[in-house]
Amino acid sequence: MRHRLCAESDVPESGSIVLPFFGREVHVYRSGGRIRVAANVCVHFGGPLECKDGSFVCPWHGASYDMDSGRATGGPARKDAQLMFLSSRVENGDVNYVWGE
Repeated sequence: MRHRLCAESDVPESGSIVLPFFGREVHVYRSGGRIRVAANVCVHFGGPLECKDGSFVCPWHGASYDMDSGRATGGPARKDAQLMFLSSRVENGDVNYVWGE
């Protein structure tokens, strides 16, 4: 099954676009030549994330995450913490969340 998130052309070359996703939000962005989709949730305390200078940063407590790997790069998130990525695919100019395939 698929759920359309946005047009591929809507995804900025740098930074991210925040989109609604079944009552929550996701960041859609470009990384390493592909489009990625990550939940807009800091794994430290559940706060939202902001895209700043090539990282995701939580405005609540300052935890930061690498956009390529999703790994925590700054506290107070645990060093082994990682963001949740969603399975996605670009097809016919659309970015889709895909599951069950």
